[in-house]
Amino acid sequence: MRPPPVRAVPPPTRRVGPRPPGRLPPARVGNRPAGRDGWAHGTAPPAAPPRSAPRPAPAAAAHTGVRVQAQRPLAPARAPSRCAHPPPSSRLRSSRGTPLAPAERLPTTGGARGHNGTRGVGTVPAGPAPATGGARTRSEQSPWASHHAPPAKAGPAPVRPSVPRHRTTVPYPYPLPLPPGGTPVTARSAGKTSRSVRKAPALDPGDRARLLAGEHHDPHGVLGAHPVKGGVVIRVLRPWAKEVAVLTKGKRLAMDDDGDGLFSVFVPLLRKVPAYELRVRYDGDEMPVHDPYRFLPSLGDLDLHLIGEGRHEELWTALGAHPMTHEGVEGTRFAVWAPNARGVRVTGDFTHWDGTALPMRSLGSTGVWELFVPGIGEGAVYKYDIARPDGSHTLRADPMARRTECPPNTASIVTASHHAWEDAEWMERRGARPPHEAPISVYEVHLPSWRPGLTYRELAEQLPAYVRDLGFTHVELMPVTEHPFGGSWGYQVTGFYAPTARMGTPDDFKFLVDALHRAGIGVLMDWVPAHFPKDDWALAEFDGRPLYEHEDPRRSHHPDWGTLEFDYGRKEVRNFLVANAVYWCQEFHIDGLRVDAVASMLYLDYSREHGEWVPNEFGGRENLDAVRFLQEMNATVYRRCPGVITFAEESTAWDGVTRATDQVGPGGFGGLGFGMKWNMGWMHDSLEYMQKEPVHRKYHHHEMTFSMVYAYSENYILPISHDEVVHGKRSLVSKMPGDWWQQRANHRAYLGFMWAHPGKQLLYMGQEFAQGGEWSVDHGPDWWLLDPAYGAEADHRGVRDLVRDLNTVYAATPSLWERDTVPEGFQWVVGDAADDNVFAFLRYDGFGSPLLAVCNFSPVVRHDYRLGVPEEFAAWTEVLNTDAARYGGSDVVGTDPVKTESVPWHGRSASVRMTLPPLATVWLRPA
Repeated sequence: MRPPPVRAVPPPTRRVGPRPPGRLPPARVGNRPAGRDGWAHGTAPPAAPPRSAPRPAPAAAAHTGVRVQAQRPLAPARAPSRCAHPPPSSRLRSSRGTPLAPAERLPTTGGARGHNGTRGVGTVPAGPAPATGGARTRSEQSPWASHHAPPAKAGPAPVRPSVPRHRTTVPYPYPLPLPPGGTPVTARSAGKTSRSVRKAPALDPGDRARLLAGEHHDPHGVLGAHPVKGGVVIRVLRPWAKEVAVLTKGKRLAMDDDGDGLFSVFVPLLRKVPAYELRVRYDGDEMPVHDPYRFLPSLGDLDLHLIGEGRHEELWTALGAHPMTHEGVEGTRFAVWAPNARGVRVTGDFTHWDGTALPMRSLGSTGVWELFVPGIGEGAVYKYDIARPDGSHTLRADPMARRTECPPNTASIVTASHHAWEDAEWMERRGARPPHEAPISVYEVHLPSWRPGLTYRELAEQLPAYVRDLGFTHVELMPVTEHPFGGSWGYQVTGFYAPTARMGTPDDFKFLVDALHRAGIGVLMDWVPAHFPKDDWALAEFDGRPLYEHEDPRRSHHPDWGTLEFDYGRKEVRNFLVANAVYWCQEFHIDGLRVDAVASMLYLDYSREHGEWVPNEFGGRENLDAVRFLQEMNATVYRRCPGVITFAEESTAWDGVTRATDQVGPGGFGGLGFGMKWNMGWMHDSLEYMQKEPVHRKYHHHEMTFSMVYAYSENYILPISHDEVVHGKRSLVSKMPGDWWQQRANHRAYLGFMWAHPGKQLLYMGQEFAQGGEWSVDHGPDWWLLDPAYGAEADHRGVRDLVRDLNTVYAATPSLWERDTVPEGFQWVVGDAADDNVFAFLRYDGFGSPLLAVCNFSPVVRHDYRLGVPEEFAAWTEVLNTDAARYGGSDVVGTDPVKTESVPWHGRSASVRMTLPPLATVWLRPA
């Protein structure tokens, strides 16, 4: 017997305020689409009973969550299921506040099915359903109906459908309205986090294992939010978390703990992935966080294309750690090149050095791994946890880190620059004159030991003033890139993109460069692309296999320094180094790069015995990959950074070091493209001569003249560098023979010869005041020698005064620098006076104005010494004499002009007679 028909009476409804956000398209009522209020078009909403009236008891069908279809017989009873068929409105929630999936039509037979095909919870006897006349059951009404329904309208009450007398089992209570703050609560669990009716599908065991092992190439395909049938699954990885909840569309959903730090939740009734946040509780308070796995890649296709081509000239803007705002959220993008890795995770102080939570995704064939981590900003300390091909893990510093921890700590630090440059005037005019036609006098500095203990900013207060007072045009900084061992002086680099943290931050270093520029001083920097150390936290076998180094040990292991050589044949490695050169010039306004150990790069057999090296493809010993790299580096730097100079420390006779890359030389190679080359031959020969006792120098006279045989083969700079004053080689003044007076006199005379010789000049710190001891990386120059309380202070101050005057006269005399690289700028007066230890030569500027330099390297005064000179000048006057008393000399100086006489001498039609001071150099120019 059928039960009597019962009318479905809706509960009291009243709508106040706006409709909740995130609503899906309107549901259908019967065969008619619902209107904006959820009611069928043309059908008025039911009138609400008066507030004083008791709430009518709902019919059983109102609790089933099943939309009653008109003229459709109900199915016979079936066994209960965990999930009832959901209501049509996107505003309906389960007992835990979870939105429910869209309604489906009931099957002709069988119990009501949920969105996953399970049977309905309630038991409904079979029987025909009466027509509803467009009215909807309680299960179809909004959860917020009692607060958001429109005012009641007059009219007949809607017809209640016929329902069975016995009620269905209710799987969730009726949702209550949102409290202030937007967190939904339910009648059963008011004020508590809601839970989804349906559990998220289990994670694939293979994905789970690879994810937890740090070997998943696409964690974003597993973690984060993903559409599934009937809704969206959100899965997060939060090791050590006690609870995790999701906030989306104003709802808070508790996530199920799946073990091993994995949490998941199924959100039904969503057709696309919503915006959401996480609430994570560990042992303490709950923390609001964004899920790193809900973001699209923050690295663009163009960046990836250029990286894949090995032509990303601003590589530092793509790889490394970059604070940024991505999709409206602040955080940091981490990106690293590790093509051989099975997986990469980022870890740091923000994960308590547990990398499990932040696996990175692989971006295709480029070998780049990327992850945007919300909430991480400047100052965060990090490394990469890399799964090697053999499954083992290694913790590595970022090769592209732009800031590092201070050694001996080795981690990388997230950073962004905030320095405002004030050197626009310098940058605009630094390239106005070609460098080989400009005055260049370089003071070489090891920053950590120049004034030990000073920071970059403190050095900015002292170094520019000191260098400017001595008249140097440039400083050359020994490597400022990060290095773990201070005793390497910076030449074993682990942080190619980071200034050493020993003296401050990258912005502090920029401040120092800025201060030098404002003082009118150019900044050169030693750059070391020849090799890198084997530290297991740096570049060596970075991702488990040879990556930055050559895979052949005969090409990768440097026999002299115990380091590894770069694989210049690999395009990504070339890109890493070329972009690094551009980085220092572009980001730090460096005016020149002195490339270290070029010879070791150019020759495959450098410091290797027979059988220890592999010939190139033509059977030669030239490293063709290194040649191409150096050409590309120079061409790129000169193209991108106008006014920059590159210097090669190259100690062999390689042809075309400073020749243009498109000009092929006799050896079949194009030029390397450097701006200048260190004249190592001049340095070795001249120092060899100066170390001899004067009585023996006549047998080595050619060592001072041989440099002019090849002086114009390259653009040269004459270096007295750090390499010549350490490791038992003694300081410059200590190399000189004789007593203390003669040593200083030789020292002064040699500097006068050096400044007058064709080529630019470089002098290492401490040699400008004749420091007697070798340079020590621990305590730097012996500044106490210039203390007025020291008895011999005048001797050292005199040499420093000479250096100041050498630079002053040099800068004001174009004949000393304007034609350094062409034969027209130099003429010998006498180069064969070996018995006298005398050298004399003329230097010319572009207009033919000369300067006469005369060097007497014997300890005797030579009176009435005749020298041939151009006849067109009637007299010559001294402009500098290294024997002057103010420099500590014997003061044999010429106070009056020397007149030209019509006496042929040295192949010239005129000559002068002058007195040559002992162990001294004299400069004269036309009176």
